[in-house]
Amino acid sequence: MSEICSKYELDTPCLVLDLDKLDANLTKMQGRAREAGKALRPHAKTHKCSRLAKLQIEAGAIGVCAAKLSEAEALVEAGVSGVLITGPVVGVGKGRRLIALLGRDPGVLVTVDHPEVVRRLAIAAEKAHLVVDVLVDIDPGSFRTGVAPGNALGLGRLVASFASLRLRGVQSYAGHVQHIVGFEKRRSASLAALSEAVTAFRAMRSISADCDIFTGAGTGTHAIDMTIPEVTELQVGSYAVMDADYSRIGCETNAACNDEFDFALTLLTTVVSTNQEEFVTVDAGLKTIYVDNSAPYPVKKELAHLHYSWFGDEYGKLSVSEGGPIPELREVVELVTSHCDPTVNLHDRFWLTRGDAVVGEWPIDLRGRSQ
Repeated sequence: MSEICSKYELDTPCLVLDLDKLDANLTKMQGRAREAGKALRPHAKTHKCSRLAKLQIEAGAIGVCAAKLSEAEALVEAGVSGVLITGPVVGVGKGRRLIALLGRDPGVLVTVDHPEVVRRLAIAAEKAHLVVDVLVDIDPGSFRTGVAPGNALGLGRLVASFASLRLRGVQSYAGHVQHIVGFEKRRSASLAALSEAVTAFRAMRSISADCDIFTGAGTGTHAIDMTIPEVTELQVGSYAVMDADYSRIGCETNAACNDEFDFALTLLTTVVSTNQEEFVTVDAGLKTIYVDNSAPYPVKKELAHLHYSWFGDEYGKLSVSEGGPIPELREVVELVTSHCDPTVNLHDRFWLTRGDAVVGEWPIDLRGRSQ
């Protein structure tokens, strides 16, 4: 590490995190939330890194979100506070682990969407002499998790009926609208998706004096959802590092490109074979970079004629178009990732840079925490 002075000397494929761009992204989102009177609880499932989570809290976030129990366990173990588990915790083994986690950090918040989960949690918490902060997860129309809006009040009453549980509010995350292309289409879809959850939250506040949290929103809808008075905090995640898929959806000020946040995260890959005339092979395949709706693409504009495509588990293909030059053997190409969350989960570390200089590394210590 001490001998490496340029990111282009790093062994590839690898993830590079530009600290200046990261800091700018964190500062911008925190400032927007503050101006709107909202709290920020960013989602750690994006970066899978406790060091970055702590940086977000230092920037003003009230805590972070974890998609899975194992992510929350790693965050608490690393000393991160204000953790909200956004996914359902179901199963005997997970139930025991959750109670153990709450014993270490009673400030962890839990979401529920089913009466059986509520009852089991209440019984386990009572036996452990704990009072658990609970949010009712309301389905905004994605049909993935969450109780139907019409049943949310009843579930909230059930939570409030147990002395071992404290009803703190609701969660409603419209993941299915985050990547809708076109800001106005996204605005209409998000406001419609959250409208019933807003009604349920208003009714639920009469149940408990502690019911004061409405958490949701993502990078794609943050500017929309923060205009909803009832929303109290934002669960944005990808804004911190950004990716190609969030770039393509456009924003309020730029219909063609969501350029509100910069690409702090990139992937370096090396040209390892140049035996074809129309493409070269690079060392970043599916085991290195996740590809879904949007393909990765070169950061440098002079390489815009190169198009990445899948070429197997270990390799990728950079095809040449528009008569541009073909990359040379051993050339290192920097790519914007397609989807940051699953790409990060494929790597052990972020290499930290300022400009082209490598200044350190952070372990991706939540990698593989999917239980």
